[in-house]
Amino acid sequence: MNKSKLSGRRKSLLFILILILLTFSAIQFIRPELINAPVTGDLKAPEQVKGILKRACYDCHSNETQLRWFDKISPIYCRVASHVKVGRAGLNFSEWNKLSPADQKAKLWEAVNQIAEGAMPLKDYELVHPSARVSASDLDILKRYLAGMVHTKIDDTGKWNAEKAQRENSQQHKVVSSRLPTALNGITYIPDYKNWQSISTTERFDNGTMRVIFGNDVAVKAIRQGKMRPWPNGTTFAKVAWDQLTDKNGNSHTGAFKQIEYMIKDDKKYASTGGWGFARFKTPKMVPYGKTVLFANECINCHRPMKNEDFVFTLPIKQ
Repeated sequence: MNKSKLSGRRKSLLFILILILLTFSAIQFIRPELINAPVTGDLKAPEQVKGILKRACYDCHSNETQLRWFDKISPIYCRVASHVKVGRAGLNFSEWNKLSPADQKAKLWEAVNQIAEGAMPLKDYELVHPSARVSASDLDILKRYLAGMVHTKIDDTGKWNAEKAQRENSQQHKVVSSRLPTALNGITYIPDYKNWQSISTTERFDNGTMRVIFGNDVAVKAIRQGKMRPWPNGTTFAKVAWDQLTDKNGNSHTGAFKQIEYMIKDDKKYASTGGWGFARFKTPKMVPYGKTVLFANECINCHRPMKNEDFVFTLPIKQ
């Protein structure tokens, strides 16, 4: 290779290097706003529990975000800012006082279970922030703290009375087909879920409920064929929740109906919420949940840590 060609190639490489440096420098000025708002009411918890949560969760789930020097470099900064925005929307420990006691308990239950599932902290975050890792002993501490918040009553008079009242007024359970309730995002209550196949069960000891998850034919076929990452369009889940009643012999069974939640897969129609349409209907009157159509953002923010499982928390029982 002659000297002129070699010189030309060096100039080209130098030009490309300068262009990369200029581009890198330019994107440092593209910085989404990330403000730590005042703390209005922080979580009150034992020092050991609080220490784990602050180390593992507070950078994304509080108004006390602490950016390391490498977090401030774009394009990393843009990703971090996005994580914080989404994290605060789903759970913000700095605004704990805005939640009712029941909602506080539910949020903690969700947080601990997401940690137990390995969905939180996010793996790419944990990779560069190793101090955020939650060890097995840390998780055990969080579980014991959460269990201590729950006071189980074997004979909860209120729940038994609620179940009796619903049973005596069973007509309330019937929804007239010509007037099916519809959520604000257009999803209508689907009464046919009762004919679907049960694919899993869960229980929420934080609020004393039992849940059965039903899947339509598309969901059941996907389970049998192992096509769940992602789930095919048309997949629909119905998660039904009841009070959990425990009799004097320690046997548990369903009590009063609480709510039903739907997840409907359509990756085009519901692209803004991970390809899933969400809806919730509460009480036997099937009252749609949410004050605005944006309620679905609340749902996907909760499910977002399970992105690798196509946003589905509970794995189905093998059919």
